[in-house]
Amino acid sequence: MRVSRLICEFGYCTAVGERATIGDVAARAGVGVGTVSRVLNDSRNVSEDTRERVLRVIRDLDYRPNRRARALSTGRTQSIAVIAPFATEPSVVERLRGISHVLHGSDHDLTLLDVATPDQRDQQYRTVAAGDRFDGLLAISLAPTDDEAEQLARAGLPTVLLDCEHPDLPRVVIDDARGGMLATRHLLQLGHRRIAFMGDVADDRFRFSASARRREGCELALRAYGLALEEPYVRVGPHGRAVAHRLTDELLALPEPPSAIVTASDTRALGVIEAANSAGVRVPQELSVVGFDDLDVAAYVGLTTVRQPLRTSGGIAARMLLERIGRPVGEPVEKMLELELVPRRTTAVAGT
Repeated sequence: MRVSRLICEFGYCTAVGERATIGDVAARAGVGVGTVSRVLNDSRNVSEDTRERVLRVIRDLDYRPNRRARALSTGRTQSIAVIAPFATEPSVVERLRGISHVLHGSDHDLTLLDVATPDQRDQQYRTVAAGDRFDGLLAISLAPTDDEAEQLARAGLPTVLLDCEHPDLPRVVIDDARGGMLATRHLLQLGHRRIAFMGDVADDRFRFSASARRREGCELALRAYGLALEEPYVRVGPHGRAVAHRLTDELLALPEPPSAIVTASDTRALGVIEAANSAGVRVPQELSVVGFDDLDVAAYVGLTTVRQPLRTSGGIAARMLLERIGRPVGEPVEKMLELELVPRRTTAVAGT
């Protein structure tokens, strides 16, 4: 790159337009290259005055370490693996945004390992546990088996779970059962008694648990009112609006169709509303609908939903992982995030 001008200070000059080197930083700060390296690696063997001076020069020169060289010197890859199911799903995208925002301010890249089938899930866990490509792992919604958790531990790979659990690993979660209770209790307080639930098909190989726990919460809320979740009012299927549309058609065709539907996601709730509109069933006058997640689209369509902090949870999980990289492994911690019912225009008093 052609040099346009020089910045000179204390007898040292740096070319503007050329990428600064670690030697440039050392020369400007009046220290050795080894001292700059210790500052970059957050070593404690540097005085605070020296550390501040070096960091100031790094900012002034916009110095960016050579990632390959740093990986060789530290024994780290500067890459974080994220195992995620159906990575284009809006809820997963929001979590990835939170993760990416935190990693952007660190020295680590994000490598997304997408999962669309149970076989892919198993393969991705084998990949991260068997190699040395990553400094850490974030697993979204896909809890490891005991064997997989043991393999990760043997590999010495720091791991944090998000939206799933294993007793030996740190995790960022919500109380899904409480979320199901919040949604159902809201409908009960509006006078609804014929309440349906729509969620995921149980698939032990994926090890998803959120939908089943949200259903448990729905059942607990009904039980508190002396009611039960009747089997004809339970509909499960693969995630997606089209499937939710079909399942809603089945519910509306019942001799006594439900007056309200609790869904395990906003995406499903949108499919329910589409089906109701197609059938000429008015929402919320004839059918109340509650979602789960509070995606951006929920506010746009006026969907009553249970809000979970998707993007925030991704950021918290990423920070937890960065804190564990290169440090002794402590006891697994659980960060439980709060849920909130957000009433909007898709729920109303029964029979209105």
